[in-house]
Amino acid sequence: MRLKNVLLAAMLAASSLATTPFAAYAKDQLVVDFIAEPSSLDPHVQWNTDSFNVYRNIFDNLLTRDDKGEISPQIATEWKYLNDTEIEFKIRGDVKFHDGTPLTAEDVVFSIKRITDPGFGSPQLGQFNQISDAVAKDATTVVVTTKGPYPVLLAQLTKLSIVPKHVVEKVSKDEFNLKPVGSGPYKFEKWNRGVEVSLALNEDYWGEKGKFPKVAFRAVPDGSTRIANLQSGTTDLASNLNNDLAAQLEASGQGKVLPVRGERIAFFSLNVNKAPLNDKRIRLAIAHAIDKQGIVEGILGGFDAPIDELTAPVSFGYVEGIKAPEYSPEKAKALVAEVGEAAKQEITLFTTPTYDQRVVQALQQMLNDVGLNVSIQSTDMGNWMQQMQSGPETIPSTAFGRWSCGCQDADGTLYPLLHSSSKWASIKDERIDKALDEARVSIDPEKRLALYKTVHEIVAAENYIIPLYQASVIYGAAKDVEFTPLPNENLFLNRLGWSGK
Repeated sequence: MRLKNVLLAAMLAASSLATTPFAAYAKDQLVVDFIAEPSSLDPHVQWNTDSFNVYRNIFDNLLTRDDKGEISPQIATEWKYLNDTEIEFKIRGDVKFHDGTPLTAEDVVFSIKRITDPGFGSPQLGQFNQISDAVAKDATTVVVTTKGPYPVLLAQLTKLSIVPKHVVEKVSKDEFNLKPVGSGPYKFEKWNRGVEVSLALNEDYWGEKGKFPKVAFRAVPDGSTRIANLQSGTTDLASNLNNDLAAQLEASGQGKVLPVRGERIAFFSLNVNKAPLNDKRIRLAIAHAIDKQGIVEGILGGFDAPIDELTAPVSFGYVEGIKAPEYSPEKAKALVAEVGEAAKQEITLFTTPTYDQRVVQALQQMLNDVGLNVSIQSTDMGNWMQQMQSGPETIPSTAFGRWSCGCQDADGTLYPLLHSSSKWASIKDERIDKALDEARVSIDPEKRLALYKTVHEIVAAENYIIPLYQASVIYGAAKDVEFTPLPNENLFLNRLGWSGK
């Protein structure tokens, strides 16, 4: 009776919301609202939240992290170092892809070589490029070789999704994206572009099975609509709420707010190859002009935390005591005046609706208030990702971004954003390259921390990128949804429950 009443109420509420053209669902289907649809369901082709939160459930990874953040088995059941550069993984023998084909060590090797092939062009390449080889010793044993000692390997392999060699080799990249085949707890069902991605429970899953027969990931760009969907019962879980929407949901009593402050860092990216940002004084002026505390408290409601480095406290590589330039609009104005006419060149601030536009507009205002000439250019998330990894000559002048490697290690953030070999980086600083390269091969944690401290200090002095805040992800959920958000922002459907069942 309760289910019927909920369904009837949801249908009535949905019919009254012209902005919500979705049918109400029975609770045997979990409905999740994101800001945007995935840009790709091929796990090696893209790396953004709206993509990996979907494909994480279609594919298994070699390793995973448990709810406490510890590295745990998934496709690999155990592992051991043979020496400083070789690690042997034992692969589960009871895993099948969704087409019924067994997953073997050959699929693991294929997946590793695919994502590490420079010709393939994965945006995740910088996180796996220390792997030099992978070999299948037998059907359930894989040996991975790195270029040198690589302390971040296991953390990075928590993100390595295993794809079926026999499928990927027969179809194009585009075809696999449109109909992905994995071994995860949910199967791909259909993709209604611009509306939703539908998944179905994998009844034959080797591990912990999901609680919901069906799951729909919907693209709902407007935050107010995501809240309205929760309140009407047409949505069970909504991501990327801002503090105002969270307060609205809390006050309504028609759902619950689930925040988590994680490893994601919000930053203001500067392309130092483009005028006037190639002038160190302008970069310092920008750093002085941005009121991080004001953004966090005045716009974000205190859910987030100002930060002076590109690593969050929940990740290895965070260093106490790093001090970025203080907020001082007076100093910023003086520097802009010192530069003179060259400081008046137009600066493009590149963004996407996925990000909180209140923050973007505040950044624009703060910079214009000190005498700079900043205009906002917005695009969809897929194009933002493409342009931001297009190389130093064509990366936009400035951009607001948020970065999470999902590995909780500084290497996963600092290397792709700062190392000159990365498609994301617009700088070439030999001091940073040297420190990041050494940190990648040192197995001494104290030495790695010292190297990351060096990087943080250089960034704070040169203002290549302006760290803004440690970001929170705020979910809204139906009262009966059982879900604990993770600092790495992964949404594993088979870890969700429904207390109403």
